[in-house]
Amino acid sequence: QVRLVESGGGLVQVGGSLRLSCAASGRTFRTYATGWFRQAPGKEREFVGAISWSGGRTYYADSVKARFTISRDNAKNTVYLQMNSLKPEDTAVYYCAAAYVLKPDTVLTGTRVYDYWGQGTQVTVSS
Repeated sequence: QVRLVESGGGLVQVGGSLRLSCAASGRTFRTYATGWFRQAPGKEREFVGAISWSGGRTYYADSVKARFTISRDNAKNTVYLQMNSLKPEDTAVYYCAAAYVLKPDTVLTGTRVYDYWGQGTQVTVSS
């Protein structure tokens, strides 16, 4: 079992920045590919970005590309989502997710492939 806990959400003005953290406990986290998703009220959960367990490969949704950056520190069992140039449409509950993978550079983009999810953290961007 892997337990994921997100933190770092909050209220920020348009154009501001936030850094979310996803702390993992349980099994060795360094062999888990990790993703970030978000869900706005009345909408389906959508993919934001993902990182391989090696940290060497990332992939982003077009809507956040060049604004958001995912990184990880396997020694701290933590994955980060740096969000810059925030827009009102970025307002959502943000979730991290993890899945065990064999290959170090595998990135996963679908919600159904992830085995473990955090409880989410609210991000609100005000205009």
